[in-house]
Amino acid sequence: MARRKIIAGNWKMNMTPSQAVELVNSLRPLVVNEDVDVVFCVPAIDIIPVVEAAKGSNIVVGAENMYYEESGAYTGEIAPAMLTDAGVKYVIIGHSERREYFAENDEIVNKKVLKAFEHGLTPIICCGETLTQREQGVTIDFIRQQIKIAFLNVTTAQAAQAVIAYEPIWAIGTGKVATTEQAQEVCKAIRDCITEIYDPTTAEAIRIQYGGSVSAGSAPELFSQPDIDGGLVGGASLKPDFGAIVNYKK
Repeated sequence: MARRKIIAGNWKMNMTPSQAVELVNSLRPLVVNEDVDVVFCVPAIDIIPVVEAAKGSNIVVGAENMYYEESGAYTGEIAPAMLTDAGVKYVIIGHSERREYFAENDEIVNKKVLKAFEHGLTPIICCGETLTQREQGVTIDFIRQQIKIAFLNVTTAQAAQAVIAYEPIWAIGTGKVATTEQAQEVCKAIRDCITEIYDPTTAEAIRIQYGGSVSAGSAPELFSQPDIDGGLVGGASLKPDFGAIVNYKK
């Protein structure tokens, strides 16, 4: 079964609402590719104007984070129903920056994944190792742990719809890119892990992205690997380069 590629931009803490609209308008004609799902994951304050600006295009809007409660006294948090009501389809969960700066652990990631599925949002579940972990040879063990906890109590049907983003922390925003072999090795290990938790059919259906300094230059080789189904793109998603990444085959 050929999996459809998914290329998502993670804008991080960039773009005011007016800048966001301008960026969408400039990228719209560049990201047309009928063979790829294109997702813009944008800051919460940009969601509504970006959904509006993306209307009639192939761009789907995602959020960068959400909370695992329905509503309540959680000042500054965003509830899943707020996202769906605004037209959001995807949500990034457990990005390494959330884990590092905001103390999100595997259990919190799991709660958010379950809540996203409950609301029909597709989670983009992030995993990845530090440079120390890679140097010590524990990359696969560490990532298997992240995946196993993230998917706790997730049904087989839900798991098949999920997106996993493998982002080696040492390659995010550093300009260092994992070699194609390194990226493929870990993405295959993630798929093998899903086979163990569920079954080969579910593992075959799940889409696994590579993230970490993806560029127009590195995209074609990365995305041609058997277990890499697209990318979660940081800095390059804010530039015209994103068009070249989406159209990596042309």
